[in-house]
Amino acid sequence: MAKGGGGNQLRIIGGEWRGRKLTFPDVEGLRPTTDRVRETLFNWLQPVIQGARCLDLFAGSGALGMEALSRGAAVVQFIDRERRAVQSLKENLALLRSTRGEVLQVDALSYLRGEARPFDVVFLDPPFRQGLLQPCLEQLCQGGWLAEHGRIYIEVEQEGGEPEMPEGWEMVRRKQAGQVIYGLAAHQ
Repeated sequence: MAKGGGGNQLRIIGGEWRGRKLTFPDVEGLRPTTDRVRETLFNWLQPVIQGARCLDLFAGSGALGMEALSRGAAVVQFIDRERRAVQSLKENLALLRSTRGEVLQVDALSYLRGEARPFDVVFLDPPFRQGLLQPCLEQLCQGGWLAEHGRIYIEVEQEGGEPEMPEGWEMVRRKQAGQVIYGLAAHQ
């Protein structure tokens, strides 16, 4: 991630907005998924991303959700509690002239306690070392948040190890990049 005049930058790596650079604010704990990891993830999702309904929990920079929109997702719901991140997400969607993204400023666990709407793909990349991954994963898998063939992308710090998957769910793809373990979970 490079520093630019407007703050940090990320680059969309594929799809309609390939090569576009977007800025995002300096927010503690915000660490966009790297280009290499996003490339692998969207290769995994290639058969299902077109027309998918996506949820980007802990959206932060919006790297995952913006990439999904660029590659043809029907809609992305961006969730983040940090005001500056939410404002940046709204500005970037306006810059891209996208009407397929919706941004809500709310705590992820609070959001998941609300009325569930099924999503085809959920991006779950919470801040590290805050104990948020497991409760979100449980709520997603048991709360009606996933469509019948839904997928959950999970990114976690290596020292935390892989999360314990809820009953009936398993990691169907898994890789490691530096200090990060990432994978795709599906209902079996």
